[in-house]
Amino acid sequence: MTLPNASFRHANAQQLALALTAARRHTLALFDCYAQAGYDLVSRVPQVPEITPPLWQLGNIAWFAEWFIMREAPSSHPADALYNGLLTRGDDLFDANLVAHRARWNLDLPATGAVRMYAREVLDRVLDKLSRAANLDSALYPYRLALAHEDLCGETMLAGLQWLGVDLPAGLLERGPVPASGGQIAFPGGSIALGSRLDAGFAFDNECPPQACYVPPFAIDSAPVSNAQFADFVLDGGYQNRQFWSVAGSAWLMRQERSSPLYWQRDARQWRTRRFGQPAILPPHQAVRHVNLYEAQAYCAWIGRRLATEAEWEYAATSGHPLFQWGQVWEWTATPFEPYPGFVPGAWREYSAPWFMHHQVLRGASFATPARLVAPQMRAFQDPERVHGFTGLRTCSW
Repeated sequence: MTLPNASFRHANAQQLALALTAARRHTLALFDCYAQAGYDLVSRVPQVPEITPPLWQLGNIAWFAEWFIMREAPSSHPADALYNGLLTRGDDLFDANLVAHRARWNLDLPATGAVRMYAREVLDRVLDKLSRAANLDSALYPYRLALAHEDLCGETMLAGLQWLGVDLPAGLLERGPVPASGGQIAFPGGSIALGSRLDAGFAFDNECPPQACYVPPFAIDSAPVSNAQFADFVLDGGYQNRQFWSVAGSAWLMRQERSSPLYWQRDARQWRTRRFGQPAILPPHQAVRHVNLYEAQAYCAWIGRRLATEAEWEYAATSGHPLFQWGQVWEWTATPFEPYPGFVPGAWREYSAPWFMHHQVLRGASFATPARLVAPQMRAFQDPERVHGFTGLRTCSW
């Protein structure tokens, strides 16, 4: 009945009801962290790309579920909803397609209590409707989509709390330490079906249709690069030596004047960091995170290796090899984010298509990703310059 480590992609109606309730409980716990730090007031939220006003985010999460489930919209096109919403101006306020990121600070949003009440009302109606839904993939698709959206927003909210330095209660802290790397794994290569089938319960549109793909032999790290390994690169002058950096990476580095990963600080004896506002000694064996694509590429150049392609990563992750460890951080790949041949936008039309050709593929998951969302076929994606997410890397070679 519960989904402790099971994918939401095949969840039945009862399982989805439990998962949707758990996701909302998590969302509200994160929102309360923002509120206790005063960030439920939009005027106090910094206007930066790394943050979305949490009050707007909560309203958007509720609006998204209402749009696809209660209003039975077949797509995210503004004219597609079959029914009116609970809020008179809900579409104008909370539709991400209509409200650009920079405009979210300038809206006349309802008070915090009213947004929370709206979110509660939407969830109650969603659960009531779900209790009468047929256990068919077509009938459950909107619920799975709303759950995926809320889980994705939750990870974004956690990254925002880290960026702002807001403390988390014990129940929201990250999972335990990651085992040390076990070295390299050599794979013989072969053919795989990259991606997900269209009838696979639920699939994100950028995973479809599946692609027959031949992967040549390769060797890949058994675990992501650790803080200790990345610290060797830093101490060896990796950020100062431009031979390790691409042209785009060098340009980014000059704008940032960065000499180590985000949140790292060096004292006389050791590296320190800041985790959700709390100072800590940098855990040496934990996967490095908050590095962007250019930092990942520079590390690979320094060590004489490269990033894996997404096909190599998926091959390794689906191989069943007992030493291949993943799920600690999202991992940069060498693959630009492009559509698979035959791509068709899903109901959430803006999920993937606007970012093709501009972003880079990430694979895996992070400690902040709900277990039900984790799948080796999932293609996350990010701007190559962004560092605020829980992103790391592993290296590969032919």
